[in-house]
Amino acid sequence: MNNIKIDAPTIKEKVKSYIYQAVHVDKEKIRNDSLIFKEGFFDSMGFILLVTYIEEEFRIKTTDADLLEENFESIDAITDFIARKTES
Repeated sequence: MNNIKIDAPTIKEKVKSYIYQAVHVDKEKIRNDSLIFKEGFFDSMGFILLVTYIEEEFRIKTTDADLLEENFESIDAITDFIARKTES
């Protein structure tokens, strides 16, 4: 897959928009550092949909080694993960 170069603020806004739409809660309830799985905003099905969204939106391929909690635990973590994947 061809990776695209995109800046972190743009990545963060796209991820936030997706998460807000997916969980249907007030935006104020989810901060950039909210633990979206531990706080109950996402479950395992939500995780699969999130990974699918990331792969399609940012044209990256996640590997089994990428599927670590620290890469997806918050908006900040997801942004950092996508930024690393689009740089390589």
